[in-house]
Amino acid sequence: MAKGIKKQKITDEEIVRRNLNLQTAFNNYIFKNPDMMDRLPNSFRLVILPQDDPELSLINLQMLNKRQKKDKPVVLVLMKSGRVSIKHTEPDVFLPLPVAA
Repeated sequence: MAKGIKKQKITDEEIVRRNLNLQTAFNNYIFKNPDMMDRLPNSFRLVILPQDDPELSLINLQMLNKRQKKDKPVVLVLMKSGRVSIKHTEPDVFLPLPVAA
C-alpha cells in the first residue's frame, strides 16, 4: 500500500449491503437451477465467499468462526460478487459430507 494512504475499515452497513447482493445473486441462481435444492440439506448455514472480494470473504469466514454452531451443516459458496465487471458464472457450491455412523 502506498505510503500515507490509510486503508479504510469496511463499515457494518457495507458488509450487510455486499452480503445482501451476494445472497440475491445466489437466490437467483437457485431459482434458475431448482434441482440444486435437492442437493442442499434441509437446514444449513450458508456462507458465501466472493472470489473477487477477499476482504468480504475474510469477514464472512471470521463471522462463521465466531458463530460456530455444530447443530447445522455449513454450505460454502464461492462466487463472483459482481464488483468486477465480468460475465456471470455459476457459483461453486460445496456441500457438507454426510457423517458416517
